[in-house]
Amino acid sequence: MTALHRARPVDHYENFPVASWLCPPRLRPAVAAIYWFARTADDLADEGDASPQNRLDELAAYRADLHAIAAGRPPSDRWPAVFGPLARALAEWQLPVSALLDLLSAFEQDVVKTRDGAGYADRAELLDYCRRSANPVGRLMLHLYGVSDATSLARSDAVCTALQLINFWQDVGQDLARGRRYLPDADCLEHGVDPIAPAASPAAQRAALLEAECAWARGLMLEGAPLVHRVPGRAGWELRAVVQGGLRILDRIEALGFDTFRHRPRLGPLDVLVIGARMVRM
Repeated sequence: MTALHRARPVDHYENFPVASWLCPPRLRPAVAAIYWFARTADDLADEGDASPQNRLDELAAYRADLHAIAAGRPPSDRWPAVFGPLARALAEWQLPVSALLDLLSAFEQDVVKTRDGAGYADRAELLDYCRRSANPVGRLMLHLYGVSDATSLARSDAVCTALQLINFWQDVGQDLARGRRYLPDADCLEHGVDPIAPAASPAAQRAALLEAECAWARGLMLEGAPLVHRVPGRAGWELRAVVQGGLRILDRIEALGFDTFRHRPRLGPLDVLVIGARMVRM
């Protein structure tokens, strides 16, 4: 999770399991290579004051380097710290290049949506974005662990999409300030919220909208949660932490009265204890 990047529990990549102690040593170089590929692309799309067109041009060059290493050709010399390790990971683990391309597609969409001030028409359109921005991360991790059955992939997609949605719902106010609108237009209209300027709508309608969106995310997370029993060893515990951390953020959003237009939920030491206890119960 694009789960994964900002100290967000479910931002694209800040929660990515970057060579953590829970990750087997033999997988750490590949995990780190995937992380830095995604992190750098996210920065190209998001950081600094470059124009939208310049960002798209940079991402196109980045995509060309990915195609180069996938074909066994040398990339440009612009991002050696990214494409050197990634080329080795591709060769050793036969990583699905389509998942990496999906991530780039999502980053490019971020640039276009911000430039145009566009939102998402409905949940289906937002889910398509999550399919490319979040789900590839889970699938890449499952690939490294040798898990490829259809049920596990579907559960991974549910967890990753839920994490991406939770990220959106906890950061509604911050994202609106950055010109990004993730609340689906259809959902806004259903709850009497102006999709163009949702923060200007009455507080009660905004809260009802966020409550519905959080329920959607929680349902997806619970749908995918059984995956923790399929992922082997320490990674299964890390996944438990990810699942329970996301659910705890939803608890905190509820405690704020579903008002993330003005407040952002934060986890404290007590929340860590709660997450730990819930991990054990899983």
